[in-house]
Amino acid sequence: MTTLTDTGAPAGRPAGAPTAPRPARAHRPGLPLRARLGRAAVYLLLIAAVLTVAFPVYYVFAGAFMRPDEIATYPPALVPHSVTGRNFSGAVHAVPLVRQYANSLLVAAVITAAQLFTSVLAAYAFVFLPMRGRAVVFGLFLATLMVPWESVVIPNYLTLSGWGLGNTYFGLVLPFLASGFGTFLLRQSFRQFPAELRDAARIDGAGHWRFLWRILVPLNKPVLAALAVYVFLSAWNQYFWPLIITRTAEMQTLQIGLSSLRDSEMADPGLILAGVVLSLLPTLLLVLFGQRFIVRGLTAGAIR
Repeated sequence: MTTLTDTGAPAGRPAGAPTAPRPARAHRPGLPLRARLGRAAVYLLLIAAVLTVAFPVYYVFAGAFMRPDEIATYPPALVPHSVTGRNFSGAVHAVPLVRQYANSLLVAAVITAAQLFTSVLAAYAFVFLPMRGRAVVFGLFLATLMVPWESVVIPNYLTLSGWGLGNTYFGLVLPFLASGFGTFLLRQSFRQFPAELRDAARIDGAGHWRFLWRILVPLNKPVLAALAVYVFLSAWNQYFWPLIITRTAEMQTLQIGLSSLRDSEMADPGLILAGVVLSLLPTLLLVLFGQRFIVRGLTAGAIR
C-alpha cells in the first residue's frame, strides 16, 4: 500500500519532485478511405435490395386503397390521394371470396395439424423404437421427397374421384396429411435428445406415449413451430391441386378466386390488388411472428 506524507506526496519521494508523466493513450487510427467506401457500397446495395423486395408489397397495399383512375395514371401514383375501401367490397361481391378465404384457412389448418401429428409419430418411431433395417426404411421414406409432385397428380386425382371425394374437403386435404420432409426434420431434432433422460423417464414409469407428449414434444417446440409455419404457407399457396379437384366456386380456395378476378373480362386492377392483400395477410403475420422459430427450427439439427 502506498502511504502519503503530510505534503500529499507519496512516501519515499521528496516534496516538490516532478511526477513521472502518464503514458499517452495510443491513438486509434480510423478506417482507411477504401474500407469506408467499401462499407458504404455494401450498405447501399443492401438498401437497394430491401427496396426492391419491399416496394412490390408496399404498392400492393397502396393500390388496394386507390381509385381505378389513380391506378391507371402514368406515371403511377405511389400514395393514394383518397383512401377508399370499394376495392375490397367489389372483390368480395365479384367472386365468393369470403367462402374461398374460409376454405383456404380450413384446408391449411387441417393439413398443418395432420402433418405435425404424423411427422411426430413417424420421427419418434425412427429414433426411439427398436426396428430392423431402420436406416433402409428411413432411406426409402426420404426417397419420396425426390418424386415430383407432377408425376402423382393424375393418379391422386383418379383415385380420389373414383372414391367420390372430388369437390370435397376430404379431396382437398387427403394427399397432404403426411410429409417426408417433416419426418426428416423432427427425426434430426429428436436424435439430439440425451439418452440418459430417456432412460430416467423409463425408470420413472413413463411409457412411449407419455414420454412423447409430456417430455419430448415440449422440448422441441421451436422445430415444431418452424415446421408448422412451413406447412401452413405451402398449403395456403396451393393452386394446381385445388383447381383440378374442385368444380364449384364455393369449394375453391382463395388462390383460385384471385385467378378468377384476374381472368374476368372486366378485370379491375384495384379488385385484384385488394384480393392479393387479403391473401398476403396470414402469410405476412406468420413470417413476422414466426421468423425466429423458422431459423431456430431449421438449424436445430445442424450441430450435435
